[in-house]
Order: sequence, then C-alpha cells, then structure tokens
Amino acid sequence: MTENCIERNKRLNTEKKIADFRVKQKLDYDFKIKYAEARAWEFYNHPDVAGNCYVAVGGLDSITLLMFLRKIGINVPAVSVSILEDKSIQSVHRQLGVQALKPLKSKVQVIREFGWPVLSKEIARKISLLQNPSPKNATVRHAIITGETGEYGGYRKNTRMKLSQKWLEKFGGYENENENVNYGKPDFLVSDKCCYYLKEKPCNDYTKESGRFPYMGLMASEGGRREKALMMNGCNYISPGTKRSCPFAIFSRQDLLRLAIELEVPVPEIYGKIEQRNDGTLYTTKAQRTGCSMCGFGIQLEKRPHRFDALWQRDAKEWDFWMNKCCTDESGNTYGWGHVLDYIGVEWRSPEAEFAPEQTMLNK
Repeated sequence: MTENCIERNKRLNTEKKIADFRVKQKLDYDFKIKYAEARAWEFYNHPDVAGNCYVAVGGLDSITLLMFLRKIGINVPAVSVSILEDKSIQSVHRQLGVQALKPLKSKVQVIREFGWPVLSKEIARKISLLQNPSPKNATVRHAIITGETGEYGGYRKNTRMKLSQKWLEKFGGYENENENVNYGKPDFLVSDKCCYYLKEKPCNDYTKESGRFPYMGLMASEGGRREKALMMNGCNYISPGTKRSCPFAIFSRQDLLRLAIELEVPVPEIYGKIEQRNDGTLYTTKAQRTGCSMCGFGIQLEKRPHRFDALWQRDAKEWDFWMNKCCTDESGNTYGWGHVLDYIGVEWRSPEAEFAPEQTMLNK
C-alpha cells in the first residue's frame, strides 16, 4: 500500500529537519556567512557535481550571491533570462558578464495560453486545477474546496489545501455542482505556469545542455511555495534527478542586504539604494522586490503605490499595455491586468495620484 503524506513525512523526519533549520535561521550573521561559504564549497566539491556549476541570476538576491561566490573563489558561469528583468537589472547583468538566456515563450503568450499569474503560485495552482478538472485531480479539487484530503493526505480535515473563503467566493464556482456550493467564477484563466516557461525551463535546458548545476539565491525567509522545500532539504540538495545549491537558504532579508553592502554589490536602480532606518533596519529606498512586469503574485498584499503604479511611473506605455491591451476577449475587446485586479478587489486606476507631482514628470 502506498504511504500517505503523514507517513512519508515521518519516514523523512521532516519535523526535525524543519526545527533544525529554524534554529540556524536564528543564529547570528557571522555564523550564517561562514555556513553559506561551507555549503557553497560542499556543493562545488561534491563528486556528483565536481565543480560543474553555474549561478542562476535574477534580482538583487542572486546578484549578491554571484558576487559572494566570486569573493570566496568559486568562479563559475552566470546565466539569466535577463529580458524579463527591469532594464536597470539587465544593465548590472551585462556589467557582471551574465550570459543571457531566451525564455521559452513570451510573457504575452504565457498569459494568453495558460492564464494570469495572480495572488500566489500556490493559490494560482489550485485555481488552475479547478479550471481544468479531470478524473485524476478530483481528490485534490475536493480538498481545495473542503480541506478534506483523500488517502494520500491521511484523510484529514481542515487542511491548508483548502482555499481561503475569500478566494473560494471568487474562484470556487467550478465545483458548485459537485460540492453543492454557490461560489463565483471569473471570466479569465489563472495559472502558475509563467515562471516555468519564462525562467525555469530555459535554465533547466541550460543545465542539461551544459552539464552544469545551479547555485540559486533562494531564502526560506521569503516564504512562498519553496519555503518548506528549503527547510526539508537544506542548502544543498543532490539526488539523481536534481542537484542545486542555495547557500543563502537560512538568510533573512537583513542578512542579505548587509552582505550586499559589504560586497559593494552594484544595486540596480529599480531598488534605489540600501539605507538604514533609525532602528538599524536595512531597506532599499525603492522596490523591495522585483520580478516580471506582468507578474501579479502577491499584488493583493501591497499598499499603493504598488508594483503596477511603479510600472506606470517608469513606463506609462508599458503600463497601459499590461493594464488595458495585452489580451482580447471573444467579442474582440482588449483587456489586461485592470480587469483581473477589478475582480480581486485591487485598486489600480489613476496611478499618477499615488506620486508627488515631481515624480509624475517622469512620464510627461
């Protein structure tokens, strides 16, 4: 009989691994730096890796990782699907000699073919399953609506598989008949596949073609879908199918920014500068996080001016395209993120009102 997830976690000693990881997250900065260096060299020298590595580079976190690795003597190629990043990030990539990869599909193609990257990867994945029902995912769809798992989930109730009531009201309507509920359905698709086609697949292809394995700038403190995986598998994960290193896995955002200052990392303009508040907290004066200009993961958590307001400030024409013109409905009418944001209750109109008068001059 196939073991369920509870039995599997017990066999893998998941609880202890996560507890040990959390202890390391609370240790001081100097320990974390030494730990990151040890893990980076451990991966480099592993017989299954044998120095065949590369650095997957994106924003400030992984730019800092690249410079950290170079400082400790690990000089390996750096690659990025740079075209997805802000122009200021692309400039730093060129400065550091990062090799550019091409995305498998364009941003527009991904949205038109698969759906909108909204709320979070985990939530988008669940909504996508509801929108694409099959006999194979029936148990999972039931869990998304009710929180009740099947055999693999140990027949539990009230699990985290269930969508929050707020999003069930908006997106749960695909199971109204099956579950005897009365939820809503949007007139657009939702998907978590954007990162796969835009970033993950190109990097995976590079891994196969080059025979090299990635260093990645992921941190468990960032949360999201990868958090538990990092806690369970640690900084280095080596298996027959996957080999990767995340030397900064136990870092906090403060650790990362402090290291960036010490390494004199060239901070892309989109982040502004790294400065310190009166209480000692480090922060970037502009964007705290960056990503694709069409990404909506986490937008519902941001206060205005949010990422799309900032996009307007940088490039009003690009903002207009993504908000109003990137897709066409069955009637031939164009629409964009604005329609999606209206549905989930996120304000986006009149971005100029969110900035001081001198800041709006950028788009005049």
